Amino acid sequence: MVADRLLRAIAHAETPQGILAEIALPAETPDLRAVRSCVFLDAVQDAGNVGTILRSAAAFGVEAAVLGPGCADPWAPKVLRAAMGAHFALALRANAALGPALEAFGGRIVCALPRGGVPLRRAALSGRLGWLFGAEGRGVDPALAAHAHLRVTIPLHGAAESLNVAAAAAICFYEAASRQ
Repeated sequence: MVADRLLRAIAHAETPQGILAEIALPAETPDLRAVRSCVFLDAVQDAGNVGTILRSAAAFGVEAAVLGPGCADPWAPKVLRAAMGAHFALALRANAALGPALEAFGGRIVCALPRGGVPLRRAALSGRLGWLFGAEGRGVDPALAAHAHLRVTIPLHGAAESLNVAAAAAICFYEAASRQ
């Protein structure tokens, strides 16, 4: 028990919920050959997007997340709040070299692109899938996209130029999960 003033001083939220915890961070060494599905993030910098992607991944049965250099820290307060407990459902690896991680996964790599990919509804989404999503502004690095077995695009029918990376990830995870 601590005074309200102290709680507000040490909490990373403007309106803390009244409870805090200190935990040891788990080892970040998921065996990528042992997971059925994984999400790989290439320089996704926005903490809210990273947390939302982790939350959606956990919700739709993705088992692991690998965050490359330039991604928001998965243990940052804003990521933790946006993920809403997803950290407990996913094996996480942060600041990983994505090229070797994509190769180590050994399943089919599906790269999401804003344009030029197979429409998501027509894409073959069976087997072990590794989803690759890129930075909000530049997308997936071409060297990493070269690892993809399949490139998918979510067709847009409105005036928007593209989707937010977290929204696109949620749609992709849902589409794959709905086919199981």
